Amino acid sequence: MVLAVCVLAHLALIVYATRQGITAEHILGRTRGSWSFGLFYGTFVVACAVHVPIGLSAIAREWLGWSKKFSWNAARVFGLIILVMGGRAVVAVIFP
Repeated sequence: MVLAVCVLAHLALIVYATRQGITAEHILGRTRGSWSFGLFYGTFVVACAVHVPIGLSAIAREWLGWSKKFSWNAARVFGLIILVMGGRAVVAVIFP
């Protein structure tokens, strides 16, 4: 549920920014140092890091024939990568 809310809010922000002609530089200028944006996107990153490995593990088992243990371990590594990379992006927005 949290991920769905984050995705919908993120898509709404993209549509708004696109229709207003706002550039990435302008968006970063408005959001730098914003703890509310940091909290929102931090929540988004954590939700993705939890949700994505679940789906990837299932796909790896069904499509690639990987064992349950191997697919879960590989998916967890991918989730950790999402967490680290997304966390770095969030920190870059919060701390100018």
